[in-house]
Amino acid sequence: MLVNKFRLGHLWLLLWVAVGVIGCSRATPEGAATAVPPTSTPLPTATPLPTATAVPTPTPSPAAEVIEYEMRGAFNFFWEQANTDPDSPGYGLIRDRFPGSPGIASIASVGFGLTAYVVGVEKAYITFDEGFERANGTMDTLLNMDRTEGFYYHFVDMQTGERAWQSEVSSIDTGILLMGVLTAGQYFGGDVQAKAEEIYDGVNWPWFLDESRNMFHMAYRPGEGYAGHWDFYAEQLMLYVLAAGSDTFPLDETPYYTFNRHYGKFGEGEGFIHSWFGSLFTYQYSHAWIDFRNYTDAEEVNWFDNSVAASQAQVDFAIANDDEYLTLGPTAWGITASDGPDGYNGLYGAPPSGFDNNSHFIDDTIAPAGAIGSIIFVPEDAEAAMLNYYSIESLKGEYGFLDAYNLTENWVASDVIGIDKGISLLMLANYQNDLVYQTSMANEHILSGLSNLQLLQR
Repeated sequence: MLVNKFRLGHLWLLLWVAVGVIGCSRATPEGAATAVPPTSTPLPTATPLPTATAVPTPTPSPAAEVIEYEMRGAFNFFWEQANTDPDSPGYGLIRDRFPGSPGIASIASVGFGLTAYVVGVEKAYITFDEGFERANGTMDTLLNMDRTEGFYYHFVDMQTGERAWQSEVSSIDTGILLMGVLTAGQYFGGDVQAKAEEIYDGVNWPWFLDESRNMFHMAYRPGEGYAGHWDFYAEQLMLYVLAAGSDTFPLDETPYYTFNRHYGKFGEGEGFIHSWFGSLFTYQYSHAWIDFRNYTDAEEVNWFDNSVAASQAQVDFAIANDDEYLTLGPTAWGITASDGPDGYNGLYGAPPSGFDNNSHFIDDTIAPAGAIGSIIFVPEDAEAAMLNYYSIESLKGEYGFLDAYNLTENWVASDVIGIDKGISLLMLANYQNDLVYQTSMANEHILSGLSNLQLLQR
């Protein structure tokens, strides 16, 4: 078994995104940050022996060991930081972050978690029956939760499943959830699959579309209305595939070919379609489930190749700026939305960004999930970064790498964040053996969606 540039009237949305990138955790971590040494412990200098044979310096932990460390830690987060009370209305809901924001679940974290259970069974972390039981109960919870035209609130109370923090009904967070729902349904079958179909069939995709612009809105709040548009390339590719593959409320390919495809590059590197803030997760999230490697659309765009170029641009940027920053460098790259010394920041990114390369923000904070999430795109550079992170003891926690660190500020995050653990786990699983792809790319809705968008295998 296996944002196109916001209009002035929407500048307030940028402030909202700065607290949390669309589709990502916006929670501010609780608790004091832990200091990290300004540099990792230096390796002993090689000393020549009388025979002139050099004493070998200690070798880094093999990449396979580091990969397993992060995969097991990330899986454990989703397995242990879920509501496991079978009598609770929130059974199966998964924390947005840990140890911060106790009692708050992220619906996107649940989507990653449902997929994590598939990984867990295949890697023998849990049994099939354990995974089935958890996934089945989670589907019951999702079916009973408050929804708006099938779309879910971004943050919910873990115990009740009710809206938390006056959060928005989120198109992208619902999309991430649905990718996990369909993947778990495909894998576990039976009641889990039947419930997954019911959840997916209930999503009214045209309701979240601004027909005047043929673009999805980002958010909706009762009493306030819609906010923002997916008018620039970002992590929302999955929305078009999901909507085009729907049996109940389908959309055609028009929105997919409407958002702004703005090309940019870093230095002399390859040009690619970039996101507004240049945050690396935007080139990764849809790829956690959708294998774009052999698909090219009607405009001759291959999104896998696009993410390769985007990831390489971040590596090149880190190398070019190695002397300017303490953290950023050849083995510490991948600027992405994450916690930082001043709280969660969705503006973290690297050029190209915006229309003039001035929309991203850098303060020398690096999140391990940035490089790890690109391991299928630039594997050698991602492995080198993981070996570096593994050498920093204060960056390690009970659930793998902590969210981020900044040597300039002598700071390391105190939390792990569900969506960052999720992209790390899923991409590492795909890197090992296409584990997630083997299930998700067998789903009829995903395949139908790709076909209906004229994304054809080359």
